[in-house]
Amino acid sequence: MTLPQLPQHAVIREVGLRDGLQSIQTVLPTQRKIDWIRAAYEAGQREIEVGSFVPARLLPQLADTAELVAFARTLPGLFVSVLVPNLKGAERAIDSGAHLMLVPLSASHAHSLANLRKTPDEVVAEVAKMRAARDAAGSKMLIEGGIGTAFGCTLQGRVEQAEVLRCMQALLDAGADRVSIADTVGYGGPGEVRELFEKARRIAGERLWCGHFHDTRGLALANVYAALETGVARFDAALAGIGGCPHAPGASGNASTEDLAFMLATMGVGTGLDIARLLALRAKVAQWLEGETLHGTLWRAGLPKTLACA
Repeated sequence: MTLPQLPQHAVIREVGLRDGLQSIQTVLPTQRKIDWIRAAYEAGQREIEVGSFVPARLLPQLADTAELVAFARTLPGLFVSVLVPNLKGAERAIDSGAHLMLVPLSASHAHSLANLRKTPDEVVAEVAKMRAARDAAGSKMLIEGGIGTAFGCTLQGRVEQAEVLRCMQALLDAGADRVSIADTVGYGGPGEVRELFEKARRIAGERLWCGHFHDTRGLALANVYAALETGVARFDAALAGIGGCPHAPGASGNASTEDLAFMLATMGVGTGLDIARLLALRAKVAQWLEGETLHGTLWRAGLPKTLACA
């Protein structure tokens, strides 16, 4: 049996500061978030989603996103992402100077209406307006269309692959520079992940930017491996596996940054990350988020003596 040729290098985009913090009660002080960003950078992370431009009354946990972008932009070589739900958020993102804005689109119509109060096609139309605003501002910010609930939804149930791929093509046609696929509620398994990512690659090619997997049912790392087999080499993850969506019941836990870095290291896939430093940062974040539910397993056992830390 011939094993698939895996990418030699993969990027882990840290999303704990956005996807993680939006799903917990603790409102982390801005200085703690800055300390988190700095420590993640020192551990080798070069892509971080620092927050979201949503109304503070809806998500007070993310009210300081503009300040975090300003700090993150001072770190050489750090690629700074933010999430935006609508045109107003996109305009704030453009003003902030972030490098990329992620626009979430749910392939599940039920989740799309619950999360954004828009249908998938209305989100696509909003992306076209964002593209026009970005271009009019002379900004070089990238627009990433993130297709969530791609493997099913706790509100709607089944989501057809054809609908995911239709939404993907529509986002590209509307002016998205990149697209990504997310298993928002952890319904997907490796077989269907490999199948969908293969089909998506045929549509988007290198513009298929990222895979985002929740570990709700313990399959996040297996699903990363399946996507790796298709040539995708960028994945979202959250330190301590925190994360979820307020409008997706059961959407617990992202892939853990430290666990994912460890798995990739065991396969010889480089990430540039110092796993020992990530574990030290995780210990700090665990103290800051005392009482919150954290995930992941590497922190319990530690690194084996047979593996280098980075």
